[in-house]
Parts: sequence; C-alpha cells; structure tokens
Amino acid sequence: MQDTSRCILHPQPETDGFRTLAVPVYRASTIVFPDAAAFAARGDLAPDGYTYGLHGTPTTRMLERSLSDLQGGVWTFLTPSGQAAVVLAMLAVLSAGDTVLIADTVYPPVRQFADLDLVRMGVTVRYFDPLSPEDVARQIDARTRLVWCESPGSNTMEVMDLPAITAIAHRHGALVGCDNTWATALNFKPLRHGVDFVAEALTKFHGGHADLLMGALTLRDEALILPLRNLIGRLGSGVSPDDAALVLRGMETMPLRLAHASAVALRLATRLAGHPAVHRVLHPALPGSPGHDVWLRDFTGSSPLFSVEFTPEATPHVGAALHGLQIFAIGASWGGTRSLLAPQPITGTRTARPWQGAAQILRFSIGLEAEDDLTRDIDRFLDKLTVASADARGANHHPSPQPT
Repeated sequence: MQDTSRCILHPQPETDGFRTLAVPVYRASTIVFPDAAAFAARGDLAPDGYTYGLHGTPTTRMLERSLSDLQGGVWTFLTPSGQAAVVLAMLAVLSAGDTVLIADTVYPPVRQFADLDLVRMGVTVRYFDPLSPEDVARQIDARTRLVWCESPGSNTMEVMDLPAITAIAHRHGALVGCDNTWATALNFKPLRHGVDFVAEALTKFHGGHADLLMGALTLRDEALILPLRNLIGRLGSGVSPDDAALVLRGMETMPLRLAHASAVALRLATRLAGHPAVHRVLHPALPGSPGHDVWLRDFTGSSPLFSVEFTPEATPHVGAALHGLQIFAIGASWGGTRSLLAPQPITGTRTARPWQGAAQILRFSIGLEAEDDLTRDIDRFLDKLTVASADARGANHHPSPQPT
C-alpha cells in the first residue's frame, strides 16, 4: 500500500459490525473488566490492550497503528507534544553516568532540557557538528547511550548523514533518535536508515490546522516498547482521544497539503534567493543549502518550511518590515493552512559548530493560500526592507567637508 493510502485507510476497531468512514471517538478514563481475575491480570496485557483511559482507547490505538505503518515501525506512543516525545525518549534510556550526543542544531527547547535537566540528573551532554559524522566518531565513547539527531536542523536546515551516524553509534552500542517533523514519513523514513526512535510533532503537518498539540514516538525495536510504556505510565502522560481523531482526520489530506505547500515554498524560496537584500536561503532542496547532497540521496520530497538569512545591512530592519503583512501571520509553529513568518535568533544556541551568519534569520512556513497572494505579500515585505536599508545607509553616510 502506498503512503497516500496509508494516511486515509486507518485500522478500524472491532465494533460488532458497525463501520463508518468517519473516525470514531472513544472517550474513557475507567476501563471495566468482566471479572476480578481479569482486572487483577490487567498488567499482563500486551501494549495494545486496554487498562485505563490514560494508556489508550480504540481511537488512540487507531492513530498509533496508522503512524507505525507509515513509519515502518513496531510501535508508536502518542505524547502531548513533539517536545514531549523527544524528552520521553531521552528519559527512557539515559541514566546518571551516561553520555548523550546531540546535534548542535537541535530544537532549542530540547537543548534547554539537556543542559538543565539531563545535566542535573548526572548525564553528560555533548553537542556535535550535524554535518560531520566524523565529529560523532571523535566524541562517542563507551558511556554514550544515545545520539540524538534532527534533520534538517532546527531553523538553519542542515541535513544530516543519518546512515553514517547510525552506523557509528551502533558500533559503539548507542541508540539513535531523530526528530523527523520537517519531512514526515511521507518524505523520509529514518527507521529505514537505522534510527531507533523517530519523534514527530503531530501538531504540524499531521494535524494540519493549528488547533491541537500532539507528538509521536515510533520505535524500530520491540525491546524498547516496555521501558517506554512503563515510563509514560509513571509520568502520567496521555493524550485526548478527541485530539487523536483530529490528527487522523488531518492525515487524510496531509499528502495533498504537504505536496502543494512544498511546491509553492520551493518556488518562493528560489525567488527570494535572487533578491539583493537576501544573503542566502536555507532550504534543503536548493543547491548550496547545507547537506543538500544528502537530501538528494535520502529524501523523497520537500517541506514548506525554510529560512532566509538577510544581508548585514537588511537584517536590523526585518522586524519593522514585517509590519502590515496582509497574508502571512507572525507566530510560532508551522505546517498548518496559514502561512507564517517567525524571526528566529541563532547566536547563543550553537557550540560545536558556531554560527557564522546573521544573528537572526526569518523562518517561512508556507500554507495553502493562493500563491500570487503570498508572492505579493513577500514583495511588500521586501520593498519595505529595501527602503529601510537604504534610509539607514543614507543616515549613516556623512560626506567629507568641502574645502572653502
């Protein structure tokens, strides 16, 4: 079955002959059992069994199975957010005395969790150059339990050589996790490249309408199911079946939304690359973007999220030039129907591979509005940016005094 069909044909729960094309919502806290013996043995049920609403209902099981099928994994756990999926993966495998290697371009809240919470727990945290498997090989040691990747990297879009990194990690007995939110399983399947955990923020493309928060963690090895299941139970981490139903509904249109928005984004990114106020466009599908050759080799498609670095003269005026946009909204997150712009600071969050570019970039998330309308809005922004930059140059220019 092709992925487009997998996004639509969800596994249906057993319901005594009642079937519907709509996703049924099963709400529950208490799960009842036929007798005391069954209740006493509830802890022996397989991961897909029902013991308490926190641990799943038929609605959440449908979403878990759909995501596992799409990723090619053995099991998926739903989490309250994409960040929660990453944190749970780390907590499940790391203990005091262990070392974790993390890509230097990781999502900033993951970096904050590592630097504040993992270090407090006694875990050694190191960061590696995302474009250098050799840096992973140099830093990995016998205490390294986990290598965490994000490809492309958060905001600056570096694409990592995951086959090379997973080979290095597995030779040293370390597990590998990867945040795959940018591509989704439609455009990249990390488990096929040896990754052990795949984290995704279903908030983005799967939900698709900027109205829910959810994450997912998909596993390659059945041996990881029980440790994660028990940890999630101890932490009391659950998701709403209503939100799970919205994600399942969003997945049915995700292939079309993602393909359309990605195509528009690539055309807009190419257009932006030619503007004199733009220093460079960071989009994995564009030649010259970091890791572009790896993207060509490993990915089957693109994404509507990319970033723009402006010239030193234009960068200080980006914020003011965003005022008065008619189509783009300014806000965090991405992957919904609305196009978004988000100024993102970069300096201060890189240590292994210091950022040499502008202190702030502008991240674009392209939605489903008409392409011509988006183009005009970008042109309005660029016109304001050009005028502001020219005015600043004029104000800073002091002609030499003429001799009398």
